[in-house]
Amino acid sequence: MGLVIESRPSELLYIERVWRSCSDDVSRMMSVATSHWELVFWEHHGQVRAAVLGPEPRACRAPVPGDAVFFGISFALGTSMPHLPVSRLVGGNAAIPDVTRRSVWLKGSVWHVPDYDNAEAFVLRMVREGIVDLDPVVPAVLDGACPDVSDRTLQRRFVAATGLTRGAIRQIHRARQAAVLIQEGVSAQEVVHRLGYFDQPHLARSLNRYVGRTATQLSAPDTAEPLSLLYKTWPLAPA
Repeated sequence: MGLVIESRPSELLYIERVWRSCSDDVSRMMSVATSHWELVFWEHHGQVRAAVLGPEPRACRAPVPGDAVFFGISFALGTSMPHLPVSRLVGGNAAIPDVTRRSVWLKGSVWHVPDYDNAEAFVLRMVREGIVDLDPVVPAVLDGACPDVSDRTLQRRFVAATGLTRGAIRQIHRARQAAVLIQEGVSAQEVVHRLGYFDQPHLARSLNRYVGRTATQLSAPDTAEPLSLLYKTWPLAPA
């Protein structure tokens, strides 16, 4: 069966996506670059764990425990936890201790462990209690707005809120879009045209860095080493 992943978008502005998965007969995956940080819970051999996963600036192989179940909340760009700066988590993670099937400790309080259907209620409580915050400038700029702040200030706020620069976010986003299109059967030449790559070698370098696959490999999925979550997204506003 490999790695089975199900996901859904969310109407809550703090959440990019909610997902769940299970693993069987697979020991590793290709973790695709992502600009979003995540809160992830998983159960393996009766033990429940949780961690905050930071943005991944490039693709990398990651171990997958067999016969495990996972649940994750991918947070929207600009969302952060003031007590755990996302800039410290880029390419890394922070374990959350004292987790059971029913409860998790967050900033000195006991919380019910969220699930696929009530993720929004869990995040709203995080917001009310000041655990999660949102810099509105980040999503506004990514949607094409031009705030009245200097480029230097804007870059500083992007890095503080996302751990990444605007340029890195756009490159990751474009590579993920390219991978989805190629998986859907769109030719590499057409992807170059649609997404504004210079040429096919430029696309190839981007896919290798951020997705860990060539266009040919994306056309024939590797069940022994599956990809992490990929999904269709709207294009970001041009820089």
